[in-house]
Amino acid sequence: MPGHFEPLPGGGAAVALDDVEISIIRSLAVQLLELIGPGPAEDADVDPLAELFSEGPSEPPADPVLKRLFPDAYSDPEGTPQAREAEEQRAYSAEFRRYTENDLRAGKRDSALAVIRSLDALASAGEGGAVLKLSPEESQQWLGALNDLRLAIGSRLEITDEEDTDLLYRLPDEDPRKPMVMAYLWLGGLQETLVATLLP
Repeated sequence: MPGHFEPLPGGGAAVALDDVEISIIRSLAVQLLELIGPGPAEDADVDPLAELFSEGPSEPPADPVLKRLFPDAYSDPEGTPQAREAEEQRAYSAEFRRYTENDLRAGKRDSALAVIRSLDALASAGEGGAVLKLSPEESQQWLGALNDLRLAIGSRLEITDEEDTDLLYRLPDEDPRKPMVMAYLWLGGLQETLVATLLP
């Protein structure tokens, strides 16, 4: 089980993590939370119906990682659209973002918090690492958070396709990006084995 998830009887997944691995994943999840930003203020006087219908931003985020985590819903994958088509795509994307981004951010925030809480519970159970056991629901939250972490790191490393990933394997040890690359590849392995445990 070291280094990869395995299925649990009755659903869910388990993975053995040492203290360093726990620290790395927790630190990355905290950084992701900071990047996503806080949720709506939890005030007793806030009207839940008003909050339900509150609108999110209409413009894409400036940070390239947030752009990757919250991409435009409408864009031309084939290349540069004509001016009129581009304007329509921007308008559609702005409208879609306005009504969905708050919920997307909340979901990503919840997944990152679930990772942090499960790691905190694991760390308090003993020293030297332990076996993390996740329920099916927690496994889904972990899967979402691992995906978000890889997207964030991949964006910082400017990975856009498979060829970029291949180049990462050939980076010299003295390259300052090497620790981030190692985290990216390790999280990819965790994500892949977690997906495998969740397949029927």
